[in-house]
Amino acid sequence: MTEVRRRKQEEEALEESAGIPASASASAPSAASKRNSSAADSSDHVDSEEEKIPEEKFVEELAKNLPQGTDKTPEILDAALKDLPDRWRNWIIRGIFTWIMICGFALIIYGGPLALMITTLLVQVKCFQEIISIGYQVYRIHGLPWFRSLSWYFLLTSNYFFYGENLVDYFGVVINRVEYLKFLVTYHRFLSFALYIIGFVWFVLSLVKKYYIKQFSLFAWTHVSLLIVVTQSYLIIQNIFEGLIWFIVPVSMIVCNDVMAYVFGFFFGRTPLIKLSPKKTWEGFIGGGFATVLFGILFSYVLCNYQYFICPIQYSEELGRMTMSCVPSYLFTPQEYNLKLLGIGKTLNVYPFIWHSISLSLFSSIIGPFGGFFASGFKRAFKIKDFGDMIPGHGGIMDRFDCQFLMATFVNVYISSFIRTPSPAKLLTQIYNLKPDQQYQIYQSLKDNLGDMLN
Repeated sequence: MTEVRRRKQEEEALEESAGIPASASASAPSAASKRNSSAADSSDHVDSEEEKIPEEKFVEELAKNLPQGTDKTPEILDAALKDLPDRWRNWIIRGIFTWIMICGFALIIYGGPLALMITTLLVQVKCFQEIISIGYQVYRIHGLPWFRSLSWYFLLTSNYFFYGENLVDYFGVVINRVEYLKFLVTYHRFLSFALYIIGFVWFVLSLVKKYYIKQFSLFAWTHVSLLIVVTQSYLIIQNIFEGLIWFIVPVSMIVCNDVMAYVFGFFFGRTPLIKLSPKKTWEGFIGGGFATVLFGILFSYVLCNYQYFICPIQYSEELGRMTMSCVPSYLFTPQEYNLKLLGIGKTLNVYPFIWHSISLSLFSSIIGPFGGFFASGFKRAFKIKDFGDMIPGHGGIMDRFDCQFLMATFVNVYISSFIRTPSPAKLLTQIYNLKPDQQYQIYQSLKDNLGDMLN
């Protein structure tokens, strides 16, 4: 009985540390009284149902500690709009900060590829922080060791691996010329794996007997967060290197779809679309889809006229820097299409990229919103409205980029499957990284092959 009493005291202390009133605990049947004597004597019964905090109380406690930003507005703006109905007040606030974000995005594009890559990294870190902050509340409630430190360590390790891959892929020649960096290039993957193993061992050593299940759940939480955020940002940067148009157009399509779906839903929405997101309507979904396809065609046509947007980003040996000048590829050269099959005796000059933009716009308007629905389901599971409170009227950064990550993956897969061809610049970069005797062998092979072809 002494053991039972001791366990009961431990549970009450745990509930009090989680913010659960003692009265609530007392009203429920005692966990200790439900155990039989043999279970009470066994110290191996960890993470049993009796030892867990009730799910509803846990979720409610968790939600209180998380920032909620949709209703958070600057005092000046709040005072100016206080007399308006909530519906129109939210409309104006959301509209103002939407335009601020669009203008900021345009300014970043003007800053060039480096500014876009830095922004991608910053957005990635903020999104990761917002997702992990939910898990961190679990850590704080249960007193689990090292969860936050391990999460950020794995983020740094993942970024070292993925960004290192990009640097080696696109700047390998330049990096290899710096003597002390050769080691990092040659053994990049081994070093990345070693860093991960350190984190893995660190996690194993931090395990606490009573909370094995919760700790492994949070370990999985961290890795899923890395998969959603870090991997997608890596793909975004790869898309940027293919040409800014492959980044700007898809991102703008998601923005357009989100804005127009909200507009159509606000004015014409009557029919609920999905239970996960009660404010979404079929009218908004369909109206946003049509608007996105039309916007994608027009916006793509404009960007196709500028080398700054259509040329791949490559390192020039001659110039000694990154360059975005090129001879436009087939995709960005107007092609003549005969319309006889449509019963029209005329021809149409169109950039082939336009046809691809239609595919992208269809994905962004039909499948893209499911990234938002996924995020909505995640938030509803924890009874929170937003991931953060950084953007008034919108919530956190993750609330704005939930669909963007899904779109980035599709664009990368689309380019790899239907667009990308072997790049001479990349092949040369890989050849330059070889030893002189290996380069000479390739030279001889090419020479013999070309000789046979010419003869």
